[in-house]
Amino acid sequence: MNKKTLVLGASLKPGRYSNYAIHKLVEENFEVVAIGNLKGEVAGVKIDTAQLPYEGIHTVTLYLNPKNQIPYYDYIVSLKPQRVIFNPGTENPELFVILKENNIYFETACSLVLLSTNQY
Repeated sequence: MNKKTLVLGASLKPGRYSNYAIHKLVEENFEVVAIGNLKGEVAGVKIDTAQLPYEGIHTVTLYLNPKNQIPYYDYIVSLKPQRVIFNPGTENPELFVILKENNIYFETACSLVLLSTNQY
């Protein structure tokens, strides 16, 4: 099954983990959409700056610190993802509660590690 993934907090900068994640997801043939502060393209994936109503999102992988996640709470819930991955440094107890209340599974993990160990 192709786990369509939204990379939230996508960066155009090659040294950023969100940038690595996009490359790795594309390499592993996942369908990827991305939202970041700047429009652009990474590994053929268009980076949007608006909260678009994407369809069929399986996983939201977060690369935003907790403070920067606040404007996305309702948006993440509206996408009805199967899971949300909190990458290192993005752990957010407030959002954990919101996801629990909406029966959305979440885990604190590193998407890059999950991908490299075939656990994604």
